[in-house]
Amino acid sequence: MRSTPVPLTLLGSAADPATEKGVECPGDLPAPSDPDLVERARAARAALGSRAFVLGHHYQRDEVIAFADVTGDSFRLAQQAAARPDAEFIIFCGVHFMAESADILTTPQQQVVLPDLAAGCSMADMAAIGQVEEAWEVLTDAGLAESTIPVTYMNSSAAIKAFTGRHGGTVCTSSNARRALDWAFAHGERVLFLPDQHLGRNTAVRELGLSLDDCAVFDPRLPGGGVSASALAAARMVLWRGHCSVHGRFTQKSVSEVRERLPGVQVLVHPECTHEVVTAADLVGSTEFIIRTVNAAPAGSVWAIGTELNLVKRLAQEHPEQTIVFLDRAVCFCSTMNRIDLPHLVWAMENLAAGTLVNRIEVDGEVARWARIALDRMLELPG
Repeated sequence: MRSTPVPLTLLGSAADPATEKGVECPGDLPAPSDPDLVERARAARAALGSRAFVLGHHYQRDEVIAFADVTGDSFRLAQQAAARPDAEFIIFCGVHFMAESADILTTPQQQVVLPDLAAGCSMADMAAIGQVEEAWEVLTDAGLAESTIPVTYMNSSAAIKAFTGRHGGTVCTSSNARRALDWAFAHGERVLFLPDQHLGRNTAVRELGLSLDDCAVFDPRLPGGGVSASALAAARMVLWRGHCSVHGRFTQKSVSEVRERLPGVQVLVHPECTHEVVTAADLVGSTEFIIRTVNAAPAGSVWAIGTELNLVKRLAQEHPEQTIVFLDRAVCFCSTMNRIDLPHLVWAMENLAAGTLVNRIEVDGEVARWARIALDRMLELPG
């Protein structure tokens, strides 16, 4: 298998809008210290009125969430965008792959704007389309492609979603991954799961009853993925070697330390964490599951939450009657998600209000067509 180069693109020094990598953000931004910044945001939002619909991902800063019309996880926000066909501008305060999904699901007349083009996703970057196509060649050469169903996590580029659509697969979220895998196994013998190995492994083992031995990890940086043809044939789950840089930092030591520090604590983590961490936790679930669980918990509950810090801080502020802490002692924001800040949002809204379209995210028509097929398959999964 030939090696597909994945070049480094430095933030602010080059443009590569077709990928999740850091790209230029043109224009002069307001200074973060501008004392009128909040008022400028209010004025720009009012000037846009119903022409704009602002989406805020749960992991965004509070200063950005304050101006969001709706908050949610990546797929819920894309659905919300699709449900607003009269909005001329969809301002997506999230990361690149989320804005791509919004563009795929909205009308051609609507324009999706990402306030900072450098807001990408390291996990999505771990599966480049050239690498995935080469992996499919490996499966084809081994006589396994026809019996393999690709399933890609929502946290992937439009090109990967389109690949999945072309090859009879589907998209999943962290909340419906089990349903997606049930569907896939009804149509094939094994699954190629992209790009997060941990969500794939945790769902297969914890929810479908497969064993760790049923999982093989495909590393796109190694010849043949670093796995033999016989191992691929024996695997039920072929897991792409990708991960979330935030959720991957939590460890078994994090869990044991917080249990020693806070008697009676309940450990609640996202399934993007490693298998060792989810096994040690009390509860495991998607971002929406984490929010619902804390919202329904009684006063006096003690929680250690393993997910992005902005969300954990917000839950702690909203529930002072509970004790809510970050699972790890070392704080960790999603660095790319946090590139969307109030100066970038103000800059985008002021430009749109003045008639200048900036930072539009537009997916190629053929890519969008196949990606939409994969997304529609997910929407059709039994509830």
